[in-house]
Amino acid sequence: MRKRTLPPAPFSQIAPTWRQELIESISRKLQVLREARESLLEDIQANNALGDEVEAIVKDVCKPNEFDKFRMFVGDLDKVVNLLLSLSGRLARVENALNNLDDSPSPSDRQSLLEKQRVLIQQHEDAKELKENLDRRERIVCDILATYLGEESLADYEHFVKMKSALIIEQRELEDKIHLGEEQLKCLFDSLQPERSK
Repeated sequence: MRKRTLPPAPFSQIAPTWRQELIESISRKLQVLREARESLLEDIQANNALGDEVEAIVKDVCKPNEFDKFRMFVGDLDKVVNLLLSLSGRLARVENALNNLDDSPSPSDRQSLLEKQRVLIQQHEDAKELKENLDRRERIVCDILATYLGEESLADYEHFVKMKSALIIEQRELEDKIHLGEEQLKCLFDSLQPERSK
């Protein structure tokens, strides 16, 4: 007796199944990323608390002008690292758009992107100079604090500064991954909607 073979499923049935599996996979990844974000926020809060402790000690032992240098350095650290990350991301997107241009883009499209790229490269160079200047200020502040703080408090300060930059970078990368996953999900959900009236 011959075995009956089922006819292949029509493509219209296969495609939604494939999309559904992809939706479930991306949803699971997003869940993991969001849990990682929660954990990261706890790390950021813990590091900020350590920074507050260090700041209180520094305020007690340093001269007012030295404390001002410390405060300004810590405040600028946030701004400069965020600026560098933002410019790097925008530059990458413009370069991606340039690489993905059609074979025959309109000259104005290419020109506009090249101009954006030129401006962003210059801004990125300026931001790198700011970061180099910030690194010099970090060494000056560290030298000042080394004359006042004990070994443990100085180690706390150095750990706080190192982690502050690392956590900002990690937070930005996580947010970008979550945003990308949400965009992918939205596109997939849109593709599952019944075709709108033509």
